[in-house]
Amino acid sequence: MRRALRLARNGLGKTAPNPVVGAVLTKNGRLIGKGYHKNFGGPHAEVFALNEAGREAEGAVLYVTLEPCTHYGKTPPCVDRIISHGLKRVVIAAKDPNPLVDGKGIEKLRSAGIEVAVGVEGARARRLNEAFFKYIKTGLPFVTLKLAQTLDGKIAAPNGDSRWISGEASRKLVHRWRAQADAVLAGIGTVLQDDPELTVRLVRGRNPKRIVLDPDLQIPVSAKLVSDSGAENTIIFTASRNRQKIEALEKRNVKLEHCEKEPSGFFDLKKIAKRLPGLNILSVLVEGGSGVFSSFLRQGFWDRLYVFQAPLILGSGIGPFDGIKKEKLNEAFRLERVSLKRVGQDVLFKFEPLRADRTLDF
Repeated sequence: MRRALRLARNGLGKTAPNPVVGAVLTKNGRLIGKGYHKNFGGPHAEVFALNEAGREAEGAVLYVTLEPCTHYGKTPPCVDRIISHGLKRVVIAAKDPNPLVDGKGIEKLRSAGIEVAVGVEGARARRLNEAFFKYIKTGLPFVTLKLAQTLDGKIAAPNGDSRWISGEASRKLVHRWRAQADAVLAGIGTVLQDDPELTVRLVRGRNPKRIVLDPDLQIPVSAKLVSDSGAENTIIFTASRNRQKIEALEKRNVKLEHCEKEPSGFFDLKKIAKRLPGLNILSVLVEGGSGVFSSFLRQGFWDRLYVFQAPLILGSGIGPFDGIKKEKLNEAFRLERVSLKRVGQDVLFKFEPLRADRTLDF
């Protein structure tokens, strides 16, 4: 099952709105087939494993990270393929929470006389598909905030300069996260200051979609996000109706999503989030800046926070949550599930919301 989970990871960032799934087929202690779900609309993991095994699949044992499907979608039901190959046993890591499946696959396999075991490495399987599980239960994407700060809590110098606070090892890790996310998100302030690419360059991997929160459509047409070869992967949420600017961006295949501003001048993030699954986005990596971080925290719309702490001291500068003002200590946002590890010269902290504030608990 652990091998199947490793295979499944190869699909991260490529299968939304589907889950990532890995499958391994064994017989008499030998590996006879393997596979993973490579992309939305493509064959499922079980199909790859069965095709590789061919006639040897009869009497074999299938290890699969998520309950096989029973419904017609982009592809036929996997359960029917499994039954037709005459498998002896199926070991499933986690049940599929999708109402179209949700135990039906297990029931159909057992009705066909196939032995079924459920729950092997279940916790790992659910974590691997945390974005899918959250979407099925809430209709919302999984949101991860990522920031790098100095020892005294600054994400940029007073002039906005932030390259680079974190070390090379940390930046490589972030690029790996980008490759596994459906989308990377930044606010217009970060775009104007840094002109980022938000692509995967330091590791091998595919580039995610790029979301910009730009209420007044301030993004220059010369910005890399709308002028490079991946401009069609850029999605801008804006309240602007500047027809000339919109047409200039649309000519570059940039996708514009209109969203009204709140009285605060910014967006209701939940309204934006509800539209992301329709764009095949179930996981979002938020990379800044301070105003965006503050808005996600203030609106309570986040699932995980990664903080890279670098061995630097600025003394003054921009903090990650300067947009949040609490007058008393008992009003502070409190986090839990704290873990930390060293990444090169930096220390990486991982936080999650207090249990009562979570939209989904695994």
